[in-house]
Amino acid sequence: MNRSDPKPGASQGAAGPLFETAAIVGVGLIGGSLARAAREKGLISRFIGLGRGQENLRKAVDLGVIDAMETDWEKGLRDADLVVLATPVESIIQLFPKIATLCREDAVVTDVGSVKGSIVEEAERALPVPSRFVGGHPIAGTENSGVEASFPSLFTDRKTILTPTERTDAGALDRVRRLWEGVGSNVVVMDTENHDRVMGFVSHLPHIVAYTLVHTIYSEDQPEGNLARFSAGGFLDFTRIASSHPEMWRDICVMNREALLVAIDSFARTLERFRALISAKDGKGLEEHFVECRRVRADLLKKKK
Repeated sequence: MNRSDPKPGASQGAAGPLFETAAIVGVGLIGGSLARAAREKGLISRFIGLGRGQENLRKAVDLGVIDAMETDWEKGLRDADLVVLATPVESIIQLFPKIATLCREDAVVTDVGSVKGSIVEEAERALPVPSRFVGGHPIAGTENSGVEASFPSLFTDRKTILTPTERTDAGALDRVRRLWEGVGSNVVVMDTENHDRVMGFVSHLPHIVAYTLVHTIYSEDQPEGNLARFSAGGFLDFTRIASSHPEMWRDICVMNREALLVAIDSFARTLERFRALISAKDGKGLEEHFVECRRVRADLLKKKK
């Protein structure tokens, strides 16, 4: 860290912004919210939006999320000292060869993908050593997508995981950490394998369960429609995340398939135990399981505070 740099998490104030120009590739919920929050906190001076959807980019300009849009990648990356890759995870991997040839040598590159192993591996294959790429994953979001769904407080008091390796440039890591702390995140550093395993259980599996439950109800609801008609708040609350972006979750499932399959198999074994208790009319066993689950969830809520 340079002597003139503020401490991690501190307001930039008179010291100036952390980055002058950020190129955001994929200005949706996460990329747009990061731009809004970083602008609000004075962490980044100027934002350029890059991506395949010109209509979405124009909307981002109109909303004041970005200052300019660019479809020419060379022009869009020319002045950027920070590049944020916020597209679906499969697309992020495909961007690295292009990023490697067009980015400034001193540019810091990061991402917001929820699968880290494949992304970090490809980044280090394509980018110079020491790598100025810092893998990142803000654990924040909603079931809504698109820049119009973005808002600056999305990351407040949420965790952001960074996944540096031995090849990661220390200065790049420090600046990315300070960016996320500056927008309100609690930063955790983790290796890629552990990240993908944890996310497989606590994020990716719940989405699969929600999608599966919705599909089950739909499949069993034809042709009467009684199940959907009598769906109450609990069902809608539980399945809210099944409204998430299909393209994004398609890529996540494929890219984190090994960790996700382990999580699904574990869930299936637990579901089978519940089935056996219900089949045996074992009320005592069911109640014991419910009490245990209630206690575990209460502990989880305490740990989040």
